[in-house]
Amino acid sequence: MVAPPDNDVLWARGLHYAYSGSPALAGVSLGVREGEILAVTGPRGSGKSTLLKCLSGQLVPHPGEVWFNSAPVHTLSRSARERLRRERFGWIDSEPHLVPELSAWENAALPLLLRGIGHRAARRTAGEWLERLDVGDCARKRPGALLMAQRQRVAIARALTTEPTVIFADEPTAPLHNADRAQVLRTLTTAARSHQITVVVAGPDDEIATLADRAVTLVDGRRTSGVPVPDASEGEGRAACSVSA
Repeated sequence: MVAPPDNDVLWARGLHYAYSGSPALAGVSLGVREGEILAVTGPRGSGKSTLLKCLSGQLVPHPGEVWFNSAPVHTLSRSARERLRRERFGWIDSEPHLVPELSAWENAALPLLLRGIGHRAARRTAGEWLERLDVGDCARKRPGALLMAQRQRVAIARALTTEPTVIFADEPTAPLHNADRAQVLRTLTTAARSHQITVVVAGPDDEIATLADRAVTLVDGRRTSGVPVPDASEGEGRAACSVSA
């Protein structure tokens, strides 16, 4: 077992994963630095979602190593990985899975309330993030009364309320119209940069890559590229993260 570089908040080596004998990842390696926004692109079925689930501890690669802040995620128990996801990671899915009985602010505040944060403080924090994501006027509405783009912003707010170390976003704009896709992505990346939150975001096209510091591409479970994204003024001054195939 080789320890990861000290300056990588996430580091993975030789990730393999298969579903019922069908390979989804075949030897993917990469590193992600603190505060970096990494785009994982590739066609449907290329292994993007599986990669994010391995990096976040939802799946355990076999074989392969995943490290978070120099701690081996791949050797943690199931309960320890669940605690890691709850306390240090945020997750945004391709569809906004909100609790229909709760209002927008209650959905956004849910991770804080589950941590035992007081009702008033949790509501204030959730409200601030909803405002930043341009859905503050929806705070009292339930998901059924919101547009898809509004629900997705509430889901993003929920992931941001705890200010996690890393947010994993698995095709977060998949259900949105083109006009909403770019705006939601910009909102997520801007909020993450303002709080030095590392983001690993997966998507099928170059739209995501244009807002990231760097992009890697998967094809048939293998990484085919990993270069800094040019002309990303917001990411100036960040060192490009070295990766190995």
